[in-house]
Amino acid sequence: MNINKVLDAKGLACPMPIVKTKKAINDLESGQVLEIHTTDKSAKNDLTAWAKSGGHELVKHEQENEVLKFWIKKR
Repeated sequence: MNINKVLDAKGLACPMPIVKTKKAINDLESGQVLEIHTTDKSAKNDLTAWAKSGGHELVKHEQENEVLKFWIKKR
């Protein structure tokens, strides 16, 4: 997978990971992928719902120790 931008949202509480994700994805072209790193446990539900509502594709997500990682492809 080709990652076009990485967003470090570790240590930020809701809603900041979503706010920063929205800003970062606006800088991408359609079809590009944003990788997000966060420690906010509610981000799994929040980012999944946000991607779906915006028509973006949540390509995958995983947890590595305390860090949640998400890959979202811009529509």
